[in-house]
Amino acid sequence: MDTPQPPFVLYVSGRITRADVPGLCADLERRLVGLGPGEVVCDVGSLGQADLAVVEALARLRLTAVRLGHTLRFRGAGRELRLLLTLGGLDGLLC
Repeated sequence: MDTPQPPFVLYVSGRITRADVPGLCADLERRLVGLGPGEVVCDVGSLGQADLAVVEALARLRLTAVRLGHTLRFRGAGRELRLLLTLGGLDGLLC
């Protein structure tokens, strides 16, 4: 019997700017290459101020994970980030 793989956990913290987005996505891609399809949990509990740059970063991280055959959910989002994710249509990815 196959046991399911535990989710890969990506921790995103601090202040995120638009300039950080390509590096975050490249780092995620580097970490996921060679892993079979599975779940990625993006822990955002230690993020700085929630703003549209953060929403863009999280949306692009999700696209990167999906392109590599993974699913992605967000864990630990505070109230402000939850509201922004809802406005951006990403609230269904919250755990």
